[in-house]
Amino acid sequence: MKAGLPSYTEDMKPVILHSDMNNFYASVEILYDPTLRDKPVAVAGDEEARHGIVLAKNDIAKRFGIRTGQVLWEARQQCPGLVCVPAHYERYLAFSAQARDIYTSYTDQVESFGLDECWLDVTGSVGLFGEGPAIADDIRGRMKRELGLTVSIGVSFNKVFAKLGSDMKKPDATTVITPENYRDKAWSLPVSDLLYVGPATTRKLNQYGITTIGELAQANPDLLYWLLGKNGIMLHQFANGQDHSGVRCYYAVPPMKSIGNSTTAPGIWSVRMM
Repeated sequence: MKAGLPSYTEDMKPVILHSDMNNFYASVEILYDPTLRDKPVAVAGDEEARHGIVLAKNDIAKRFGIRTGQVLWEARQQCPGLVCVPAHYERYLAFSAQARDIYTSYTDQVESFGLDECWLDVTGSVGLFGEGPAIADDIRGRMKRELGLTVSIGVSFNKVFAKLGSDMKKPDATTVITPENYRDKAWSLPVSDLLYVGPATTRKLNQYGITTIGELAQANPDLLYWLLGKNGIMLHQFANGQDHSGVRCYYAVPPMKSIGNSTTAPGIWSVRMM
């Protein structure tokens, strides 16, 4: 049964989840071929079409240092036992849709961030399903039982810290970041862990001694504006827990029907290599 529209007043504290399906492409491929479960696995691009790179990998392959975007010949040298399997995008679309069916049973405010990640605003659902961490744990259990996949979920008071929480502990974990603990949990992390801080931005910030999220939060806003323009002010606000962006209603956005590569930016849907 689909959850109804959330019902809450403006003075209620937001409860935002970010759910990230662990090693999504590789995990789906292993479901279809369980003999791969204990082997290093990479989902690979078509070598004959000159797309011979690692699109995704499982945890065993990660322990060998296999990286997303790595060319296959190099990955095989690094991990001689690496099993490379072709991508099956129709499978990933199907599992992604099933995951969103689970999410929308808790709230209709579900915003996709690629195939494997979604934000959920469950502020108005806590009276039905329990507090944010309880909802996150329930979702993790259902994903394992119903889809055979694991997810890591961040629970927070805004989208940026919910996303950060889902990245902090993998696989199959719930991490809670609150207005009271975000300095302890987030500020010691590398600045590159913050949403929308890419490699180029990281290099610029590092050149001026800003290497952690805490240093970004405490940096002079004028310096950040000089370095990065309006994005510098935005990132300063994010580091200080001042993200007020909302989670879009799932039914207001057309479902994804194809997969392509794109960059990630605020307000833009993206599909990324896993």
